[in-house]
Amino acid sequence: MNLHFTKLGNGEPILIVHGLFGSSDNWRTLGKKFSEKNTVYLIDLRNHGRSDHSDEMNYEIMADDLMNFINKENIVQPILLGHSMGGKTALMFVKKFPNILSKLIVADIGTKSYPMHHDQILKGLNSIDLNITKNRSDAQKKIGTHIKEIGVQQFLLKNLYWINKGQLAWRMNLNVIEKNIFEILKKINIDKNFTKTLFLRGGLSNYILLEDFEEIQKQFPNGKIKTIENVGHWLHVENPSKFYRLVVDFIKE
Repeated sequence: MNLHFTKLGNGEPILIVHGLFGSSDNWRTLGKKFSEKNTVYLIDLRNHGRSDHSDEMNYEIMADDLMNFINKENIVQPILLGHSMGGKTALMFVKKFPNILSKLIVADIGTKSYPMHHDQILKGLNSIDLNITKNRSDAQKKIGTHIKEIGVQQFLLKNLYWINKGQLAWRMNLNVIEKNIFEILKKINIDKNFTKTLFLRGGLSNYILLEDFEEIQKQFPNGKIKTIENVGHWLHVENPSKFYRLVVDFIKE
């Protein structure tokens, strides 16, 4: 499995992995900021961005992809930062490979299982018939019948690209993602892990609730949980300066 990536800067290595339906491009602005003091690897997970497609998609195999990437690039003791699905991939990674990372940063996701909540997104994406949709504005009109938030529409439509003149295609492997969606929602069973870990949560998000704190702190005795107030699940987009500062402070500890 070849994972597409962008490498920026010099210094202690940070690997950044995106969430479901996303790509490494979503992290380019913050990645450039981190690269002022660190070597940053912005990585597309399998079936996303420009990385290879595969019929297999679960957290164990995505953690293996990251381990293979680390070995291939000869990266030593990296920091791993993952958001949402990328955060769960990072949690599975530290479970399978507990002595590889120097630190772990998990953005707005817990170890628990989550109920299905991507129904409208999948309906919206599948409503776009790429055989007859010839421009992005038509695609946005289609997806807008299912998803009202303009920001979410634009985020999803970043996955469209011109495969040929006049022919749009998805960079992500939509069929396989949909087929394996319940794998993405599964719990990561971690008994106890001593990696230095920072969980960042959005104060308006429901992905990590106050009632989850006790379980997370049992699983990660060397972990801490910080809240960025007045932001939702896209905490790194809604308040990038606060997100950056909390990550940098944690790296310096």
